[in-house]
Amino acid sequence: MNGILAVFYRDWRQRITNVGFVFWDLFVPIAYLLLFGLGVERTLGRDFSIEGIQIGYADFFLAGVLAMTTFGIAMNTAWGFFMDKDSGIFYELLTYPITRRQFLLGKIGFNVLLSCIGCLLAIVLGSLVMNVTVRWGWLPVTLFVVMSTTAGWFFFFSIVAIRLDRMDSFNTFTSAAYIILMFLSTMFYPIDQLPAWFRGVAWLNPMTWQVDVLRFSLLGVGSTAAALLEFSAFMLFTLICLSGAVRTIDRAG
Repeated sequence: MNGILAVFYRDWRQRITNVGFVFWDLFVPIAYLLLFGLGVERTLGRDFSIEGIQIGYADFFLAGVLAMTTFGIAMNTAWGFFMDKDSGIFYELLTYPITRRQFLLGKIGFNVLLSCIGCLLAIVLGSLVMNVTVRWGWLPVTLFVVMSTTAGWFFFFSIVAIRLDRMDSFNTFTSAAYIILMFLSTMFYPIDQLPAWFRGVAWLNPMTWQVDVLRFSLLGVGSTAAALLEFSAFMLFTLICLSGAVRTIDRAG
């Protein structure tokens, strides 16, 4: 347990001494909510609808902001992971009296805490400032989904951070993942009226599964069966990434 806490504390110290990371982790998603939520909603008025239900665009987009928060935090932590490896600190850490499993658990614990803080900030802001209707009774379920999906994204990016050796390759991958996974999903828009090829790609995208489940827990949009199916699919994705992360870190050093 001491090894897990040591890794957790190290990540905490790294984050609070880097204002840029804190801004990106916690405030950039909120800026998206304000800019897109207010801008698009004022443009569309109450003409925006999903599954035949008219709602405000800010209500619709809030789930996407939560997913964006978990995704961004995991990606930034993986970047720190890569920099530790690039400087040699990562390999030095592997010689410390902590196991590699403890190393991963410490990092995921920090990611989960930061994601919960960021998502709670977005939910409170959306409710108080933008009048988003939130199912407060489902808040524990929403936070459970946030914690579970944060783990999946962290393990996904950890594999890349450990395997790639060049900074340009790592940055290219993360930038491409950021654009493709977010925009080919249900984060910014419902996909019912979009081309068939787009819908096909979106339904295979773990980001779509995450956003849909969060939207169900926040707003009640969608069916329970569909939400459970998509959550199960994301958990399978998480387990696959966890297995890959464990194998990759075991081969490192």
